[in-house]
Amino acid sequence: TTSRRTVMSLADPTSDTTPFLSDESEAEGLEEPRAGHSQRQEEDEPASGVSSTRALFTVGVLCFINLLNYMDRFTVAGVLPDIEQYFGIDDGNSGLLQTVFICSYMFLAPVFGYLGDRHNRKLIMSVGIAFWSVVTLASSFTPKNCFWLLLLTRGLVGVGEASYSTIAPTIIADLYVKGERTRMLSVFYFAIPVGSGLGYIVGSKVDDVAGDWHWALRVTPVLGLIAVFLLLFVVKEPKRGAIEARPEHTLPRTSWLVDMKALGRNPSFMLSTFGFTAVAFVTGSLALWAPAFLFRASVFTGERAPCVNGPCDTSDSFYFGIITVVSGILGVASGAEVSRRLRVWTPRADPLVCAIGLLLSAPFLYLAIVFAQVSTIATYVFIFLGETFLSMNWAIVADILLYVVVPTRRSTAEAFQIVISHLLGDAGSPYLLGKVYSLRQKDSYLWQFRSLQLSLLTCSFVAVAGGAFFLATALFIERDRQRAMNYAPSDDEPIVVPNSGRSTRVPVSSVLI
Repeated sequence: TTSRRTVMSLADPTSDTTPFLSDESEAEGLEEPRAGHSQRQEEDEPASGVSSTRALFTVGVLCFINLLNYMDRFTVAGVLPDIEQYFGIDDGNSGLLQTVFICSYMFLAPVFGYLGDRHNRKLIMSVGIAFWSVVTLASSFTPKNCFWLLLLTRGLVGVGEASYSTIAPTIIADLYVKGERTRMLSVFYFAIPVGSGLGYIVGSKVDDVAGDWHWALRVTPVLGLIAVFLLLFVVKEPKRGAIEARPEHTLPRTSWLVDMKALGRNPSFMLSTFGFTAVAFVTGSLALWAPAFLFRASVFTGERAPCVNGPCDTSDSFYFGIITVVSGILGVASGAEVSRRLRVWTPRADPLVCAIGLLLSAPFLYLAIVFAQVSTIATYVFIFLGETFLSMNWAIVADILLYVVVPTRRSTAEAFQIVISHLLGDAGSPYLLGKVYSLRQKDSYLWQFRSLQLSLLTCSFVAVAGGAFFLATALFIERDRQRAMNYAPSDDEPIVVPNSGRSTRVPVSSVLI
């Protein structure tokens, strides 16, 4: 009897840890009426535990929050000339605003990835977004002689965003599979270019209307508190992995060290992560410096006067924001559609489309930077084409991660990808390019323009390297997808089981005996 109670407690899906007895083993000890009731309940309720209508609302709320995240992230870039003039800082120091935020976001992502694989994801996101909203609002009251305080608050904003970005895609993965999952991820990742573009647009326009850049940072916090309310009362936590016909309690939850070793031995995950790192490097550099570069190009060509006393002309941020929104929508949509059609011909479609997008974006970005000294219109056209091809991989990279990694490791995988892509990508690229520019510039508008131009040319070569990583991913994608679909723990792989109210790790074989 004691042994039987122990087995039943291990099969309890409400436990904090993930039991590993199968549905069939659990059903053997149940009476027939109970089994009939369970069968009827399964027919009425989707495997994820979330109705189709509720799932659509959930994706809508997550997309709205993702849009706010990127709006806030690039509002600062939209009013960067005013921030530099207000605090009296150079380009190297202003690049720190993005670098500090990304570093905080990057280093905290593994913490929230670990928590997201083991605890209630909705609660973690709610607390994180509420914290992010409060800190963002506080940063808008930074006094003139306290640039360090603005850096500190921007770093703290990364806490909230890390709690969301590592977890939200895994919720979508537990609501949809296959083609539906790709479509919903496309909707979710529309928020990246659209939110980024709106950050430039809202930031520049609020700055123009209010005549004070501080007000630009007070828009997203209000919307963030609304997002917390929607998250608490609309979103429902789905069952991990149940939608893939592999209920959560059939998948053992392994230790963090075992998870990391498994991810390191997954070539598709690692190579696609390095490819995405190139995307982060390019987008991070363009996001911060493209509006400033366009402004200096217009000063160099004589189209406008330099900014001596604020507020500065932010029309370039406005136009760049519009380009980012439109190119992002076209890029994400076309990437998902091309990948869907190409899957008919090859199962390697996803990494191939990502590679093509990066390789095509490189020459257009190069031409945009070179033509800035000749024609502003040509520069905007080439930026539009380059960003469109660059955006093709946003949803596809997320989909690759979700189908080559088992459900109980996905938040950890998201966190690891965030760390690598930001550590080697946009955490340092804005500051690095700003420093290179600062070292080369002289007291003339020609040298100021030329130095930033040469720094930005780096993005084209990084994009080519990223395309090569995705081509390498295509070599392993079929095998790694099958491994994730047919995953079974080895006999000596330690798993987590409850032991007198605590969690302990034991080999699978010792439990199955």
